[in-house]
Amino acid sequence: MEGSAYGAAMAGGAFDLKNFLQKPHVIARIVSWVFSIVVFGCISSEGYLNFPVSEKLHCIFNDNVDACHYGVGIGVLAFIICIVFFSLDVYFQQISNVNQRKQIVMADLGISGLWTFLWFVGFCFLTNQWVSAIKDLPIGSDSARSAIAFSFFSIFSWAFLTFSAYRRFQMGVSDFSDRYTDPSSDYPPYPKVVDNYQQPPFGNAPQPGTNEYHPPTY
Repeated sequence: MEGSAYGAAMAGGAFDLKNFLQKPHVIARIVSWVFSIVVFGCISSEGYLNFPVSEKLHCIFNDNVDACHYGVGIGVLAFIICIVFFSLDVYFQQISNVNQRKQIVMADLGISGLWTFLWFVGFCFLTNQWVSAIKDLPIGSDSARSAIAFSFFSIFSWAFLTFSAYRRFQMGVSDFSDRYTDPSSDYPPYPKVVDNYQQPPFGNAPQPGTNEYHPPTY
């Protein structure tokens, strides 16, 4: 593959770690990865309380276990997704098939857009439940606020990943269209048919000084 496609140099080039880590979408993916750790880490560590009067674990978000499960769920999945796509970013330059690059960028675009929406829903859900929760909790208040804050930050980091994937997709499409040539132009044109017919050297035209035969008329 020549040139570049979908925001990466041609396949077979040397991997430059410094240049790779300076790419905006790579930085945003690392940041999103850290945010996801903070969210599900805060909820997992101090998001559940065990009161002496009950053996049941109570979620600090208004005792709504669905809120805790939602925060942990999207956080863990975001953590895994960031690792997978970070690995694909590392090996992206080694992929020579343009269609495979396109599929990876489209998957990044779709998943990043989906997680932007899920983080927005998670921020609204956790905030709503925290507003209705008991404020004088013995522990977990700081963790709950941290989970809400980093859920809010994750909206913007994943939105940037979505925008970055869309730009790389547009770059790939435009690069392909600019380098596309009609396959029929690879073949030489058909030779033009030229009328090379020549009169025979000895025609039927009468020669000077010869007797012409005239059929008799009646």
